[in-house]
Amino acid sequence: MDENVIEIRGLWTVYGDAVVHRDLDLDVRRGEILSIVGGSGTGKTTLIRQMIGLERPTRGTVRIFGEMMDTADVSHLAAIRNRWGMLFQQGALFSALTVFENIALPLQEMRTLPEDIIADLVMLKLDMVRLSPGDAHKMPADLSGGMIKRVALARALALEPELLFLDEPTAGLDPESCESFVSLIRALHKALGLTIVMVTHDLDTLFELTSRVAVLADQHVIAAAPVKEVIGIPHPFIKQFFLGERGQRAMEVLREYPFIV
Repeated sequence: MDENVIEIRGLWTVYGDAVVHRDLDLDVRRGEILSIVGGSGTGKTTLIRQMIGLERPTRGTVRIFGEMMDTADVSHLAAIRNRWGMLFQQGALFSALTVFENIALPLQEMRTLPEDIIADLVMLKLDMVRLSPGDAHKMPADLSGGMIKRVALARALALEPELLFLDEPTAGLDPESCESFVSLIRALHKALGLTIVMVTHDLDTLFELTSRVAVLADQHVIAAAPVKEVIGIPHPFIKQFFLGERGQRAMEVLREYPFIV
C-alpha cells in the first residue's frame, strides 16, 4: 500500500456565508506529483496554504508526515515544516536581498550551520536549479521571470525537503522558459525522490509532470486519479477544462506522453 505523506479529512473552509470547501478529503502519496486543478474560486491555493499551516480550515483535519497540523506544539511544528519547501506563484523573493541572500535565509534561520557551510550549500542549490555562480550576487530586479522561478525553487530546496509545494510554477513564463522549468522539476523530482503537490491551470505542465490529478469542484475533490481516468469522468468542469476549447490537445498530449497513466 502507498504511504500517504498528506491526509486531509472532512475539511471545511468557510468565509462568512461563503463555503469554499465542504467535507473535503484528499491523500497525497509519497513520491508522486499530485496536481490540483479547479475553476476560479474553488480554493486551490487556499488548500495548499492550509496544508502548510499558513491558514487553518474551519473544520476538519490536515495530517502531514503522520502529524496533526493543528495540534502539534510550536517546536515540533517547526521541525515538520523544515521537511517541506514552497514555491510561491510570483517567486516571493525578498527584493532587498541578493540571490545568494534569498537562498541562504532558510539556512541562516536554523542557526546551526557555520557561514562557510551555508555558502557552499547556496552554491550547490544554484547549480541544482541550473544557475551559474555569477548569478549569486544579482538582485531580484535584475532577473528574468524564469530566473526568479529558479532562485525561488533553490530557496524552497535549501533545507533538503522531502515534500515540495508548487503554486502555478510556470505562470508568466514564455514557452521556452516553461519547457525548461518543467524539465528541471521533472529531473529534481527523480533525483531527489520528492513528493510534489502542484496547483496549475497549464495543461502542458500538468500532462508532462502529473502522476495524479485532484479536481476541485462542487466544494470538494470530485476526482483524484491519473489523468486518463479523470478525463473520462462526465462532469461539466472536467469536460470544459480537459476537452473544451482550451484543452483540445488533451488526447494528442496523452499519445505524446505515453508514461502518463
